[in-house]
Amino acid sequence: MISRFFVTGPSQNTNARLGSSKPKAQRGGFFIRTLIAVAAMGSVVPMAQAQANDAAWPTKSIRYIVPFSPGGVSDGVARLMAEQLSARLGQSVIVENKPGVSGLVGTQQAARAEPDGYTVVGGTITTHAVNPFFIKSPGYDPVKDFTPVALVGMVSNALVVRADSPFNSVQQIIDAARAQPDSLTYGTAGAGTSQHLSGQLFQSISDTRLRQIIYKGGSQAMVDLIGGQIDMVFETVAAARPMIDAKRVKVLGVTSAQPLADLPGVKPLAELGLPGFEMQSWQGIFAPAGTPAPVVDRLAREIAEIVKTPQVHAKLMTLGVAPDGRDSAAFSQFQRSEIEKWGKVIKDAGIQAD
Repeated sequence: MISRFFVTGPSQNTNARLGSSKPKAQRGGFFIRTLIAVAAMGSVVPMAQAQANDAAWPTKSIRYIVPFSPGGVSDGVARLMAEQLSARLGQSVIVENKPGVSGLVGTQQAARAEPDGYTVVGGTITTHAVNPFFIKSPGYDPVKDFTPVALVGMVSNALVVRADSPFNSVQQIIDAARAQPDSLTYGTAGAGTSQHLSGQLFQSISDTRLRQIIYKGGSQAMVDLIGGQIDMVFETVAAARPMIDAKRVKVLGVTSAQPLADLPGVKPLAELGLPGFEMQSWQGIFAPAGTPAPVVDRLAREIAEIVKTPQVHAKLMTLGVAPDGRDSAAFSQFQRSEIEKWGKVIKDAGIQAD
């Protein structure tokens, strides 16, 4: 196109031979305009090449970082998504577990990765919403350092007590906590986890004070709950399911805004004396900031289609994840609302980052 442009445009030598009467200034202006046009056309070339590269994506395997240990919900979601994406994209999606410090280690690695479309990371409410409220220097910014790709699904918790607990209702727990502040205990897997955030929201809405007992994992908290060492746990429904089915715990309410189909007869905490209560952790996929928009959009479309399939829907529900599929823009808006919501809850609780 550039060579053709030069052929069709009159040149200074041609004008001289024809005895052009155009003033020098006018002829000079023409060449300035020509050079600007050529420069502009030249800038189109790398843009077109970039678009072509995006269209060809992916041309190699994609790394899917999981900032948590194998065997958990995040790992299960990642392996399910990786399997489905590999089939749809025609390239291997390889899961890499990089656990450590509430998901910081793996999330930091993802933040520093090249934004070329060949690295994604599994993100949760912990890694991409509340970590900065508990950890003063997390080593990444959950908003500035990432592009939300898609929200895979939501995870609800259930307030459970041991089967022989004296508490048979949420209101009884509220009354006891108000009568004796700091006397009741709840187990968590650490700061910023869904168990912890549920407990903080419970205290905020009910104007009570509970004591948090931190364990290395939610399973140990459930063991101590059965043993009578702690009073309650806001555990994920999937993790609590074996104890629920074995009737070793009582379910007093769920943290979602609506009842859950897999816990028939159990009402949301918002309907049981805690108005406005809603706490759902989530499983999403993020890419490093600067990842090409066409790549992000392609991934979002594929994930939305994946979570709609009956097979994947059923497997996600088994993991305790209610399929969602929100795209990049909607997920970004949701992430920001979560940061705002939980930032207020944490601040009102007087918690400061360490």
